[in-house]
Amino acid sequence: MFLLDNASRSYDWGSASDIPRFMGRSPDGTPLAEIWMGTHPLGSSTLEAPERVPLADVAGDLPFLFKILAADRPLSLQVHPSEAMAQAGYAEEQAAGVPVDAPERTYRDPHHKPEMAYALTTFDTLVGFRPTAEILRVLHGIDTPLTRSLVDDLHAAPGFHGIIRLVERLLTDGIEPAEVTAVVEACRELVEAGIDVKRAYVTAVEIAEYFPHDVGVIISLTLNRLTLQPGEAAFLGAGIIHAHLKGMCLEVMAASDNVLRAGLTTKPLNPAGLVKCLDRGMSRLARVTPEPFGLSTDIFNPDVREFALAVTQSSRAEPDGVLLPPAPHRIVVCTGGEVELVNAAGDHLKLSRGDSIYAGPDDGDVRVIGTGEVAQAYTPSPDAPTAELVDLVLPFGERRVRRERRMQGGRRASDQ
Repeated sequence: MFLLDNASRSYDWGSASDIPRFMGRSPDGTPLAEIWMGTHPLGSSTLEAPERVPLADVAGDLPFLFKILAADRPLSLQVHPSEAMAQAGYAEEQAAGVPVDAPERTYRDPHHKPEMAYALTTFDTLVGFRPTAEILRVLHGIDTPLTRSLVDDLHAAPGFHGIIRLVERLLTDGIEPAEVTAVVEACRELVEAGIDVKRAYVTAVEIAEYFPHDVGVIISLTLNRLTLQPGEAAFLGAGIIHAHLKGMCLEVMAASDNVLRAGLTTKPLNPAGLVKCLDRGMSRLARVTPEPFGLSTDIFNPDVREFALAVTQSSRAEPDGVLLPPAPHRIVVCTGGEVELVNAAGDHLKLSRGDSIYAGPDDGDVRVIGTGEVAQAYTPSPDAPTAELVDLVLPFGERRVRRERRMQGGRRASDQ
């Protein structure tokens, strides 16, 4: 087992206090947004040793990237590409000679980027399109020339493809700042009158505080707003439009940094690429219902090949420690209290909140002792139980049908 020294990212949307306090450090005023734990070449961890060995020298290239994320303001409106799109886009930019770290570069690696957010604090996010009828309810309440025009468009072409065309229009028609301002002011008046549709209007007002003339404010009206409480998780697959709003979470994802943005950011935009990536129907937002492992661990396994997350709470009631889910390669971060990790050889490492370690195949079984909580990112075995993914739009009965079909499909795949 090795203690890790991890890369950090200071973006303008980051929190100046959340991550430093989580890591037991004094804030210095820098908006610290992310801590990267893994072997991604744009931000690899190193071992806490005198020689500062890169983690990849010991672990190889890990298929997952583990992050601590803290947002004080909205992140960009974005999607992540499918594997096929990532491979094609990466090859095209490589052939064009665009440096991989260039700001205008879109595809920084040839991988897809499914990801899962696990809330450490109350965490607000926008993700997935509302149903057509709900978008129409939202837009009908806002009486401006732009929203009346959008309503006409959506009545003429309802459904998922009509929503995509609406988004494409907003991104390509050159919407004037005054049109965005008019919509925001109408939303503000509705909120002050106590009127809202599933938090659409208050969300637009909140985002406009940071991006007052950005067309992403209008697009936000078409998206679901989800609030995760600490200990809850949501999965975002390829092609799912989203924008995190505020809060602190753990993110575990395929080891990729491919993001296509279309607003709410000062970074380069790729509206055409984002529209091309939007390949799913309506909500597509999935809460991840964990599966138990023993008495003290919840496993969040969204059924992707690269990653799963296990969250373990230990206490003095288990003096021999709690066995963590087995894995040949794992990154473990302490999210609360003070604990000690013990491997099969009897080696011990003490962790406080914010500390992280890598454990490899030679470590064997790893136990956590003490009073605290740890989160383990790892690659699950192909036959590992998968979590139930709950689509917020589907009625309960249809959710159960999809769950049963998904389980049957998983059994067929494991039998082959």
